[in-house]
Amino acid sequence: MDLESQLNLGYLDDLTLGGSVASVARDVAKIVNVGSELGLSLNVLKCELIAHDGLTVSDSFLQTFSRLPIADAALLGAPLFPGSALDKAWSDRCAELTKAVDRLQVVGSQEALILSRASFSAPKVLHLLRCSPSASHSALLEFDSLLRTAIERITNSSLTDCQWLQVSLPIRDGGLGVRRVSSLAIPAFWLQQHSSVQRANWSKPHRR
Repeated sequence: MDLESQLNLGYLDDLTLGGSVASVARDVAKIVNVGSELGLSLNVLKCELIAHDGLTVSDSFLQTFSRLPIADAALLGAPLFPGSALDKAWSDRCAELTKAVDRLQVVGSQEALILSRASFSAPKVLHLLRCSPSASHSALLEFDSLLRTAIERITNSSLTDCQWLQVSLPIRDGGLGVRRVSSLAIPAFWLQQHSSVQRANWSKPHRR
């Protein structure tokens, strides 16, 4: 199906369109028509229209979509811009880690360390680090502080700043492999953007 919108991304049953109001409206109408021929229908309750406050939308069908401000925009669970959506995402991750730190006390130290390293630290928020602009977000330091508290409880020790830096190193470098998210935010986001540009360039037809 040929779409006019400059941006059209699809993953499973999620589709994102971006462009002028007219082109997006025509593409949505085309999707609805083609879907009806296949016995599929668009769930308007799950459709979102992300636009600036001053944008006027005259298309009656697009007006039925839930309208979101730019600051609340997210794609596949990752907030796209700094703002309320990103703040909530990091607040939720910190709340989950707080709960995990309390519950790790009821298991053995070895198991707690493995869980902290593999499930509750950087791997838990890697999708957010790679897809959302989080490098300067204040919640990174809060998340790292919670991780530090978890390691101190597991090892029954009080870590100095220098010791905490060593603990966060990979195991092969003498650390425990519990990575600080504040040190990963910039490289994780940059690598994701770089790989996305590479994939976009490869997808373009090459002329000989």
